[in-house]
Amino acid sequence: MATLNDIAVAAAINILSAFAFFLAFAILRIQPVNDRVYFPKWYLKGLRCSPLRTGALVSKFVNLDFRSYLKFLSWMHAALLMPEPELIDHAGLDSVVYLRIYLTGLKIFVPITFLAFAVTVPVNWTNHTLKHSNLTYSNIDKLSISNIPLGSHRFWTHIVTAYIFTFWTCYVLKREYEIIASMRLHFLASEQRRPDQFTVLVRNVPPDPDESVGELVEHFFMVNHPEHYLTYQVVFNANTLSKLIEEKKKLQNWLDYYQLKHSRNKSTRPLTKKNGSFGLLGERVDAIELYTSKIEKISKAISLEREKIMNSNKYIMPAAFVSFKTRWGAAVCAQTQQTRNPTEWLTEWASEPRDVYWANLAIPYVSLAIRRLIIAVAFFFLTFFFVIPIALVQSLANIEGIEKALPFLKPIIELKMIKSLIQGFLPGIALKIFLVFLPSILMLMSKFEGYISISSLERRSATRYYFFQFINVFLGSIITGTAFQQLNNFIHQSANEYGFLSPQHI
Repeated sequence: MATLNDIAVAAAINILSAFAFFLAFAILRIQPVNDRVYFPKWYLKGLRCSPLRTGALVSKFVNLDFRSYLKFLSWMHAALLMPEPELIDHAGLDSVVYLRIYLTGLKIFVPITFLAFAVTVPVNWTNHTLKHSNLTYSNIDKLSISNIPLGSHRFWTHIVTAYIFTFWTCYVLKREYEIIASMRLHFLASEQRRPDQFTVLVRNVPPDPDESVGELVEHFFMVNHPEHYLTYQVVFNANTLSKLIEEKKKLQNWLDYYQLKHSRNKSTRPLTKKNGSFGLLGERVDAIELYTSKIEKISKAISLEREKIMNSNKYIMPAAFVSFKTRWGAAVCAQTQQTRNPTEWLTEWASEPRDVYWANLAIPYVSLAIRRLIIAVAFFFLTFFFVIPIALVQSLANIEGIEKALPFLKPIIELKMIKSLIQGFLPGIALKIFLVFLPSILMLMSKFEGYISISSLERRSATRYYFFQFINVFLGSIITGTAFQQLNNFIHQSANEYGFLSPQHI
């Protein structure tokens, strides 16, 4: 069972690791070679020039101004003092909200921490309930409510502080929500008009033997929205074309790389492996000529695929992007039911072009419900079976369990530093190793469900990640950790050894 010393060791390791990474970030940030990485918006706006163009060779890569190392954290103070309108213009609304999230956390938890340590912790610590019980406990348990006996008037302290904590948290969140909502509305009102603000995505267009999808969409909206309808664009199943275009982009990047490399040293032509794996095998050929020929070949394939899509009706999907003359007209269309049949002519706001996940637009709407049912079942089993590695990880926090399984390690485990490291630090690291692939798995599940925007995919994955963490990491750690240990003690305890607390212990 973890003690205060174990928690202190884990906290020290995590704090020192965080400080080391933060220090590395602060130092790498002021190096000239990383200038474009940390200040991309300044370059896009033309407010900053590359330091690699001037100066000595060493100064192009390493910052030799030692005064900058003395004030390398000054940017934090400047960022916090920068007016929010200026920060929005410089870094965007998301950056301002991100900073306010941290400030909101401080507003909530700093007063709660002071009140808890001033009132709740002394009330718990000054009891002797655990001391006179037959339970297995550590000093950290004396700080919890488990150290207060049943029927004690000290429970009122927890009830009152729980209400105070709840009301304070809700008040701060309400205030911050009002501020951020006002900032968002002001940002949207002052922003330049975008096509997606006037566009609605229409799905599940019913088939008509006499009209094509495009003609049907145009006729429907000219009749039902005559004053606001502007134009439409039918959705095509162009997933194969999209893959070819992505492949061409990769080849173009390699071609640009070798051309830039050749421009710096015109005396030699860059070479690469023609059919090599990771550049280790195959015949060495001219890299520029190789990638030029590959791009020409794939460009012809792209042209053929585009003609095939445009000339064949089987690639047309029963969906379309419909644009309106006014934002009000688009809003009315996006938020209302278009026909008596609730499964046809389904409308929703169109995402920005860069946010659309085009591969899912080709999924038939009728299959979305089946896909989401499959993923719901899969997520349930994923969450359920993940308790098994969680239980194995939590066994690391039980020194007795390790000593029983590996008795020859007992002399090493009983060392104070090793014991604190095992109980306070290793379980968290092992748990993070199990969770490292979870976001990718959840994103694949969201894509299979058929969400049509990248932002909705990320929101869905983040929501599932939260539930997964809550069920497995939080509840799973409690159930497979201390709860099982206490249950084992109760099962193997004699009835004659258990005594109820007398009033003098209250």
